[in-house]
Amino acid sequence: MIIRLAEGTLKTRFGVFNQILYYDGQKEIIALVMGDVARKEKVLCRVHSHCISAHIFNSVECDCREQMEMAQKTIQEAGCGVIIWLDQEGKNNGHLALLQSRKLKDAGLSQTEAYVKLGYSADARNYTRAAEILRELTVQSVTLMTNNPEKVSRLRSDGLVIADIQSLA
Repeated sequence: MIIRLAEGTLKTRFGVFNQILYYDGQKEIIALVMGDVARKEKVLCRVHSHCISAHIFNSVECDCREQMEMAQKTIQEAGCGVIIWLDQEGKNNGHLALLQSRKLKDAGLSQTEAYVKLGYSADARNYTRAAEILRELTVQSVTLMTNNPEKVSRLRSDGLVIADIQSLA
C-alpha cells in the first residue's frame, strides 16, 4: 500500500515536473509527472531505480544517469509522462553488494553474475509500488521506456497495462 505524502513542482533542465512523494511503510518513492496523465493511454513512463554511483558521484561505469536524462528529455518533448524513482540501489541488494561485486566485475563477470557469486539475488528489485502509483495517478496504460524485458514482465504481473515499449538507446 502506498500513501501520497506531499507534492510540489521541480524545475529541471528538461522542464517543470510535478514531484509527488509517496511512502509504502518502509521507503519513499518519487513520481515525477509532466502534463496531465490522468485517464490517459500510452503515457510515456520510466520506472527508474536509484543509483548512488551514477546520480550522485557521476560514475561512468553504468548508464543510469544517461537513461534518466533520456527519459526526462523524451517526456519533455512529448509534453507528458511519468518517471517513478524507486530506492533500489544495487538492483535492490544495496550499495555494499555493489562495492563487493567490483572486483568480480573487473575480472570479467557481469553485475548479475557477480551478485550471485557473492550470495546476493541476481536482481532483487520490486516494481509493485510503481504499478500502484501509476494506478493511483489513474494512468490507463503506458509506453514503458526500458531496455529490460524482466522489468516489463514484472510490471505486467503487477497489473500494469504496458501498451508499448520504447528502448532507451
